Amino acid sequence: MQQQISVVTLGIRDLGRSRRFYVEGFGWKPVFENAEIVFYQMNGFVLGTWLGACLEDDMQRENPARSGSFSLAHNVPHREDVAPTIERLSRFGGRILRLADAPTHGGFRGYIADPDDHAWEIAWNPAWSIDAAGMVMFGV
Repeated sequence: MQQQISVVTLGIRDLGRSRRFYVEGFGWKPVFENAEIVFYQMNGFVLGTWLGACLEDDMQRENPARSGSFSLAHNVPHREDVAPTIERLSRFGGRILRLADAPTHGGFRGYIADPDDHAWEIAWNPAWSIDAAGMVMFGV
C-alpha cells in the first residue's frame, strides 16, 4: 500500500467561523465549499472542514471520542515566522495554546487551536526543507 494521506477532515461546529480562521488567518483558498463543508487543496492532500454532525452521520458514529492528543502542523520557512503566524491566527479566531519557544530537541515552535479546538503546531525546523510547492522534506 502506498504511504500517503489523501484527505484530512476536521469536524467543526460553525462553517463561517472555521472558514474565517483558515481563509483569513492562514490565507488559504477553498477549492470547494457548500453549506456543510469547505475543502482546501494542500501540498499533496486535501484538508476538509465539515460540520461535525454531518461528518458523524457520514461515518455512522454517534458521539465519537474527542481526543486532544494530536496536532496538525504548519511549518514555516524561517524561525522568525513562527510567532507572527501564531499571532495572526489568533486575530482570526484561534486560541494560543503555547507561545513560540525553542524545544530541547531543536527548532522553534508554538501551538494554536482553531475555533473548534483542533491544535496546530506552527513550527520551524532547521533540518527540514520546504520547497516552492510547500512540500516538507524530513531531514533534507
